[in-house]
Amino acid sequence: MTTTIAAAGTFLLGDAQVNRLGYGAMQLAGPGAFGPPRDRATAIAVLRMAVEAGVNHIDTSDYYGPHVTNQVIHEALHPYRDDLVIVTKLGARRGDDAAWLPAWSAQDLRDGVHDNLRNLGIDVIDVVNFRAMFGHIAPAEGSIEAPMTVLAQLQQQGLIRHIGVSNVTPAQVAEARAICPIVCVQNLYNLVHRHDDAMIDQLGADGIAFVPFFPLGGFSPLQSDRLNAVAARLGATAMQVAQAWLLHRAPNVLLIPGTSSLAHLQQNLAVADLQLDHVDLAELNAI
Repeated sequence: MTTTIAAAGTFLLGDAQVNRLGYGAMQLAGPGAFGPPRDRATAIAVLRMAVEAGVNHIDTSDYYGPHVTNQVIHEALHPYRDDLVIVTKLGARRGDDAAWLPAWSAQDLRDGVHDNLRNLGIDVIDVVNFRAMFGHIAPAEGSIEAPMTVLAQLQQQGLIRHIGVSNVTPAQVAEARAICPIVCVQNLYNLVHRHDDAMIDQLGADGIAFVPFFPLGGFSPLQSDRLNAVAARLGATAMQVAQAWLLHRAPNVLLIPGTSSLAHLQQNLAVADLQLDHVDLAELNAI
């Protein structure tokens, strides 16, 4: 494995300089991020290949599985490299039927922190994102003061280094920042879902990372004749071009594309070297 991702650049996440091309662990669990992986050995190989290629920002959650992805990360990578930043999420749990349910109480959050610590085999979590559940995928208004206050207390106890928020509105970001420093915001954003354009720019001005989830469309993969045309011209896949566009969007954008496939991982890592010129960007921005 010779691919490296240095060309994608770096950005400060908390107190760590991370490569902007990271890895999202959600797909290491079973279908719908529920149950065990189809192939645990390949899941472990994917993680090891990603880190060997320079990935030092891994996004996970103990409610993927539940517990599965963190246990696979531990098996594949522990003891962790000094420069590896593991980011997890709290605020949800899985029902017996794989449903995504809110888990916002103080006890839920405390239990979630300790579950992550135990399954990852660490003493302190690098970054915890609070995942608001007013809307399942798109943000919706509602106060997050109570859960953010609990996370701030857990940070003061030394169990969390840094705090972020996920699936949030600008008002919720402001509410969270009034309680504790925020190092990242993780929201749905991609080439065709650009509702957070103003937020990205403001966060960048404040030195805060923006981490788009579903960067390739998620359950509805991106479809666009213009995207396909740019990809054909560049000899790349449409999904590679969509990721490259995100890297060009703003320097504070950190990517966490996920996969359980070694071949797909190599395609994702190759995005670091994919260059878009002003003509490409103009066509993509017009989508």
